[in-house]
Parts: sequence; structure tokens; C-alpha cells
Amino acid sequence: MRRVFDGFYERDGDLFRATELTRGPWDPGAQHAGPPAALLGYAMEALPEAEGFQAGRVTFEILRSVPIGPVRAQARVARPGRRVQMLEAELSDAEGEVLMRARGWLLRTARLELPGEALIASQPPPLPEKGKPAEFFPTGQEHGYHSAMEMRFVAGSFLEPGPATAWLRMRQALVAGEEPTPLQRTLIAADVGNGISAALDFRRFLFINVDLSVHLERMPKGEWIGVDAATLPRANGVGTAESTLFDEGGRIGRALQTLLISER
Repeated sequence: MRRVFDGFYERDGDLFRATELTRGPWDPGAQHAGPPAALLGYAMEALPEAEGFQAGRVTFEILRSVPIGPVRAQARVARPGRRVQMLEAELSDAEGEVLMRARGWLLRTARLELPGEALIASQPPPLPEKGKPAEFFPTGQEHGYHSAMEMRFVAGSFLEPGPATAWLRMRQALVAGEEPTPLQRTLIAADVGNGISAALDFRRFLFINVDLSVHLERMPKGEWIGVDAATLPRANGVGTAESTLFDEGGRIGRALQTLLISER
């Protein structure tokens, strides 16, 4: 019988049990970095101190491969403040081994009347309805991030080397039975920059990010997150992937990944 999943994670006491929807492209037993990044954002947003604040920047350090299994996501306030706060979060396995760490700045939001000349207009790329469904590079797996996220390319593709622009939308909840927040929708999509804009043949090279840093100017509206990405590899085995993030109304921020590049 074909398994039906209601979310990337299912609650199990104080743990979150990862489903196969979290599977990434590099290892069938490991999660894509997007879902655990979003889960750490989930833990940060659950803190009562986060109310009235917006994430301005969240950086994720990927310490080791995240297995598809039960994980624990915990967050705390590292630097309290009335206008600016720093939060820290950890993702660990059931035995307590830390797999990812996150640190984020939260900024208190306010309604301001800004002069028009201070605002730079930003137009989104062609909207999702103009895009074409993604042909994901073969993983040999039925379920995974590639099946749990709806993707539409408006420039480039997975199998076409070079910069690319794609829209992504979650098909399922992050945590089964709970509505994803704008931050969670952004974080689960922001990690795809190096994947959609691959400059190297994935059959010959690995280009795995060891971190993800997301800067947000505003929270997105709607379900679709746009990622306009370019991957910049170097012959010394180090590279970066840079992405501009959009919603259907325009730019919302940027994402940056540090890449380890090697031959398979």
C-alpha cells in the first residue's frame, strides 16, 4: 500500500519524527536541509519572546548529515531586548547529538511612513502560473523533498547548468496538522539555491552546502516563494550559491550558502 504523509514531520511527544518527505538528493537516508531549517524556525517562533518581532537574519550551521528519523528542536533567547533579540536553536537526534545549530536576529516591527525616494521598487520574476513544472534530477526514490514541494521554473532548470529562477510551494504541512507560517515557508525553500542553479554536472560532482544564511526584509505573503539563484564554484573545491528571495509581490530578502565541491 502506498504510504500517505500528512507533513514533513509528525509529532511524537517532545520529538518530531521525520517522514520520507524530508529526504534530500544526496543520500536516501538523509534529510534535505530545508525541512530541518524550517523546523528550527518553528522552534524559534514558538518562544513567547518572539511575539511582535520579525526574523531579520537566521543562519544555520549544518554540523552533520541529518538522518530521516526522530529529531528534537529546541530554542532559547541568547540576547533579550525590547527592540532587538538574538535567538539560538539546536536540532539534535533522539540520543542528543547536535546535528544543526541556528542563530537569528529578531527585530521588533513598527509601522513607519517612509519617504518614497528611500524605497527601491522590486518586481518579482514571472509569476508561478507562467512557470513550467520541474523535472527533478533522478534520485531513485519515490518520496522526498522533490515530491513534497511543488516547483515551477521561470528560468533555467535542474538539468540545465547555470543560474535559474524557480517558485516553490509546500504540498504538505511542515508539522502534520499545523498550518505553516510565512517564516517556515521561506526557510524550507531558501536552501534550494545550489540545487536549482547547479553549475556542475551532478552525476560527476557533489556541491553540498555546509550552511545557510537567510536575510529577510519582510515576511512573504501567500504560499509561493520565489528563488532566483546562481552557483559560483571555484577550482579549489569551495564555492557559494547566492539567491534573491521573492513572493508574488516582490523581493523579500536574500539567501547565501557556502559550498563544499568535490568529485564523486
